[in-house]
Amino acid sequence: MAVEYTTKVKIFEQGGLEPLIRLLGSLDPDVKKNSLECIYLLVQDFQNRAAVCELNIIPPLLGLLESEYPVIQLLALQTLEVISKERETRILLGENKGLDCLLKILENNELSDLHVETLAVLGNCLEDVHILQQIQLTGGLKKLLSFLEVSTVPDIQKNAAKAITKAAYHSEIRKILHWEEVEKFLLSLLDTNNDEVKVAASQAISAMCDNIDSKCVLGFQGIPQLVQLLSSDNEEVKEAAVTALTNLTTASPRNTRTWSHNHLFQHCLGAAPFSHGYNVICIVAEAEGIEPLMNTLNAQRDGAISNAIAVLTNLSLQEPSRVNIQSQGIMSALVGPLRSTNSQVQSRAAFAVAAFGCDADARTELRNAGGLGPLVELLHSKNEEVRRNACWAVMVCGSDELTAVELCRLGALDILEEINQSTKRKNKFSEAALEKLLDNNLSQKYSRMGYLSSSNIITNGFYDCGQIKHGEKFLSLEELSKQELTDRRAIIFINAKPQESVIVENVQDESSSASGASSKEKARKGKGKKEEEKPKEVTEVAVTHTVQEEINPENSHWLPPPDFILMDYINDASKTILPLTSTREQVVALAQFVADKMGGSVGREQLHNFFWELDLSKIEFELKSNVVPIGKIKRGTFYHRALLFKVIADRIGIGCSLVRGKYNRAWNEVKLVEHSPKGLLLPPQEYIVDLMFEPGSLLKQGSAKADQYKRI
Repeated sequence: MAVEYTTKVKIFEQGGLEPLIRLLGSLDPDVKKNSLECIYLLVQDFQNRAAVCELNIIPPLLGLLESEYPVIQLLALQTLEVISKERETRILLGENKGLDCLLKILENNELSDLHVETLAVLGNCLEDVHILQQIQLTGGLKKLLSFLEVSTVPDIQKNAAKAITKAAYHSEIRKILHWEEVEKFLLSLLDTNNDEVKVAASQAISAMCDNIDSKCVLGFQGIPQLVQLLSSDNEEVKEAAVTALTNLTTASPRNTRTWSHNHLFQHCLGAAPFSHGYNVICIVAEAEGIEPLMNTLNAQRDGAISNAIAVLTNLSLQEPSRVNIQSQGIMSALVGPLRSTNSQVQSRAAFAVAAFGCDADARTELRNAGGLGPLVELLHSKNEEVRRNACWAVMVCGSDELTAVELCRLGALDILEEINQSTKRKNKFSEAALEKLLDNNLSQKYSRMGYLSSSNIITNGFYDCGQIKHGEKFLSLEELSKQELTDRRAIIFINAKPQESVIVENVQDESSSASGASSKEKARKGKGKKEEEKPKEVTEVAVTHTVQEEINPENSHWLPPPDFILMDYINDASKTILPLTSTREQVVALAQFVADKMGGSVGREQLHNFFWELDLSKIEFELKSNVVPIGKIKRGTFYHRALLFKVIADRIGIGCSLVRGKYNRAWNEVKLVEHSPKGLLLPPQEYIVDLMFEPGSLLKQGSAKADQYKRI
């Protein structure tokens, strides 16, 4: 009757517990055994567990531990194991000297068949700080650990490790266990031949890692053993070992630097890593743990994959380890986890992409391995942590133009804009990711935002296709060039680069390996950046008007035609405007230069007779294309002139922004430092540059003239 739940309830309601407990004192061993078995079955229900404590069951149960019948002793221990899950029972055990009884059983080799169940009861008792302190003060804990160290019974070893795991969730208990050097026992269990024991020991090590001192001991001595377990054929062993490695390499100021988003951000910026005390990251590398960790990414259990990613991410903090991990193809290996359906795997995979994506070659590898698609998909995740880490990874990967353009093509911008419009889903990483993508894809940024700052440097390949409507697909310049001629707004593109150099570079990229190509691309970009950062040393562009005609279209990417006129503009500006001594003089001279190249000054009252649309239509008809190089435009209005001003200003080192207004208006904003009559420098003032009516005039931001220039 005590087996079935419904009859359990009836026994309880009829007051059956009290007479059953009374019968434990019967002289008939069969009565004792049957009563005890009935009580054992009843206390599986929490209501009965609470009731038997109030009926003072502990003394008779402890008395039965001395029975001459093993079956009665075993049932008594099993009953104690169930009811000692309640704190009140553990307190009563201590008050009735039950702990001493249990320790005596362990010390008696003749009772070895009861040791497993005895340890299960003591394991429950270890969860209570007060009781553990009692055991420690009487020397019982030391006796217990000594017994465990010499035992070779797998079930005893396993249950002991599990008991330590449960107990170690309390900080005070962790301290006591550390004082008793429990780490030595746990490390010894890793060398056993039983997989269940290895799993339990690894889990206990994970729990003890929350104690800093324990982590130091376990990290120094245990990491090589845990690394070996990663090669186990048992998936559960592998998962437990890599979980322990995760806890050993994470979030301890005495061992390694905490991997938070903040630290990752500093790492991505190239901040020098530091650590306090012994650095367990180095131990993992010295134990040759990187290769087995990489292999664990192909494990069958999500927990193993998730924790392997976490350890590899922690290892990336050290430069030699990071280089080693990247050389083994970490980004390609992360593509599978990014596609996982497990949210923890997704989250940690995205976070790892952010950690390793600080390197240009790693971003190229991820791009070539098809990892950007699943990364963008994670932006849709309903899991906040997954979404946040995916945003962070997109922000890091968007640090170079090629990856940023690909992310945009995959729809990252639209998703991020949608996220940022939601007060619940928006976060600082989604905002930063959107900004980073746009900053490395200026054509889209100008189309969507209508604004380029002075730090947004326009490079070859930029194009202005007008303001894009929300939800409308943003087409590439190649796609736009293939469209039939229409009467829509012309697309203005920038390419001050000779065709020959573009072709040579493209052929080099095609013939090189993926890694080699990325290195050359990186070198070219670095060189280009340095040239842009030294505006006073602009090198004259060697322009040749002979274009290689024989290009095999099957072996080359589409390339925008060179704009030789724009090249001449930049060379002329470098010679005549750059040598001027003050920024104000340069701005004025450049404004006059741009206006002169685009039809000169236009009176306000004559603006409607300027007919720039007709000239632009003729150019489009001549080119049989909607895409027009800016150098071809000889009669340009506000937005043509503002774009040309920005392009040349960026090339010769004049800081200016580009702002799109309504009705074909656009303007440039510059900041100039004023001098007071006493020669003191005043805060910089912002001006709008007049390129239309009085070219070279500087209109103070906020003034009536400036407002009039920006509006019809």
